[in-house]
Amino acid sequence: MQAKLKAVPFTRVTIKDEFWAPRIETNRKVTIPTEYKMVEETGRIASFDLKWRAGDPNPPHIFWDSDVAKWIEAASYSLASYPDAALDSLLDTVIARIAKAQQPDGYLNTHYQQVEPDKRWTNLRDNHELYCAGHLIEAAVAHFSATGKRSLLDAVCRYADHIASVFGAERGKKRGYPGHEEVELALVKLYHATNEARYLNLARYFIDERGQQPYYYDIEARERGDDPASFWARTYAYMQALVPVREQQEVTGHAVRAMYLYSAMADIANETGDRELLSACERLWNDLCTRRMYLTGGIGPSASNEGFTTPYDLPDETAYAETCAAVGLVFWNHRMLQFEGSGKYADVMERALYNGTISGVSVDGRTFFYENPLASSGKHHRRAWFDCACCPPNIARMLASLGGYAYSEGDHDAWVHLYAQGVGKLQLADTEVSIEQTTRYPWDGTVKLQVSAERSSVFALHLRIPGWCQRYTVSVNGEHNPAWETVQDGYVAIKRQWVTGDAVELHLHMPVQYVVAHPKVQQMQGRVAIQRGPVVYCAESVDNQPVALGSILIKTSVAADAAFSATFRPGLLGGVTVLQGAASVDSSTTWDKALYQFLPQSRKQVGLTLIPYYAWDNREPGEMRVWFRTE
Repeated sequence: MQAKLKAVPFTRVTIKDEFWAPRIETNRKVTIPTEYKMVEETGRIASFDLKWRAGDPNPPHIFWDSDVAKWIEAASYSLASYPDAALDSLLDTVIARIAKAQQPDGYLNTHYQQVEPDKRWTNLRDNHELYCAGHLIEAAVAHFSATGKRSLLDAVCRYADHIASVFGAERGKKRGYPGHEEVELALVKLYHATNEARYLNLARYFIDERGQQPYYYDIEARERGDDPASFWARTYAYMQALVPVREQQEVTGHAVRAMYLYSAMADIANETGDRELLSACERLWNDLCTRRMYLTGGIGPSASNEGFTTPYDLPDETAYAETCAAVGLVFWNHRMLQFEGSGKYADVMERALYNGTISGVSVDGRTFFYENPLASSGKHHRRAWFDCACCPPNIARMLASLGGYAYSEGDHDAWVHLYAQGVGKLQLADTEVSIEQTTRYPWDGTVKLQVSAERSSVFALHLRIPGWCQRYTVSVNGEHNPAWETVQDGYVAIKRQWVTGDAVELHLHMPVQYVVAHPKVQQMQGRVAIQRGPVVYCAESVDNQPVALGSILIKTSVAADAAFSATFRPGLLGGVTVLQGAASVDSSTTWDKALYQFLPQSRKQVGLTLIPYYAWDNREPGEMRVWFRTE
């Protein structure tokens, strides 16, 4: 089944709001330069000069190439929207170093070319050759799209052709596939950039071969002299390879790998009309989003496998919830959204965007979270860099291309998925239509949209009504229509003859709301979280001293919108809406003398201040909590 919608590229979307625009600007001016400095200082770029020798310090790691590639991708996206001669020149210089490192047969991997030159393609299960290749491909496509230059694109085409000569179902080729998925979705992008079907076919091969028996990982382990039974993860479910992808019933293993795999599955389903593959995606989405996803859009509770455990296992303080996994969740849901325009995918995409992804970067754009717990005793903090530095450039490339998630187009339909002040330019059949949004979303639920069209045109404007919104109103040129009161699959469709100057007003009622977890989420029973619009809130010690956050109790018999007031503070954390209300705490003075006490305990009223979850750990160190006990 092929997609009915087509995403509008970020290069046709301009965001000029008070929420995203400053983040995009910080990403461009601070984060991307900071990340370049880190990949340079840590030797990641220098590794492409192929000067490392055995015995030298700082050997090129198995995933270093991917960090440089994601920086190139982020920088290229930024360049596409904001021309910058210095950045353009820097990209040319870095890409020249990469291209020069490529071997005559097309192979390109700095670890294997220098550290283990006799072991390339011998351990797909544990190492990252194909993963790094995938990110180089994505970087090349992004750079080509931004600049029209083929310097990196030609190099990755040679590399992809080499990979195709090594892997495949044909006689004499290895029947392998990546341990860390990524190359699959990258090859689809390469197909789009070159129109060469062989890249799409290679992506499909990697998808179809995954999980087939005899397991290729067993074969390659024996070939290199290892016992397959000694695999540290003990199961190929870790890399979603225990059974073929079409047979998979549950989300398993490493969360980032899963998101990249499912994104590629959606891509292949779209390109080939493979309904069975799409059905597998839908089945896996239901498992993930109804049994395994944090309120913040974070996924993967376990540090031991950087991923999934059992259904409804969602602890808060020990949550792993890797930033890359939330970014991958956005990628996958955006792809799924294009098939039918189903609002459930946009809801999850929005949840992750406003909470579990941007929590991964500080307000000033200089430090990062790898893990994103939903509670902290005060010891979890952002860092300037990581030995495994996948998350910083991943969030950078997402922010640099953020506009691409806002709109979709069809011949006679326009979809608005995300609300942000700015302009989207859509191509509907032979008519260009501009949609200009004026809004303070996510702090305010009022969205004004003005339509401009080359010529008067009949089309349906689909406006998303978020899942958190229980009440809304919509009008066109001040007029209401009962037909617009019906939400179908998460959207209101306004079909009419549109002319330049038509004005739409959408009012999304945005109260403060209490959220409770499914009864099977044992860790969250008797607890409540607080959300306003798409934003999940938390408490930090810096705003609530001297109260211990774990002792706070929320009285849910009073409606959240009545219990908490919302106030926008432009000078706080880049400008945030703060929630303030009352709570109670245990006021017993005898806890230092006993581990247990009989009820009733004495309690006292205290004020409670909440900030958006994404903004925590930007001020003084201290406790943080999303979920609170209830009275």
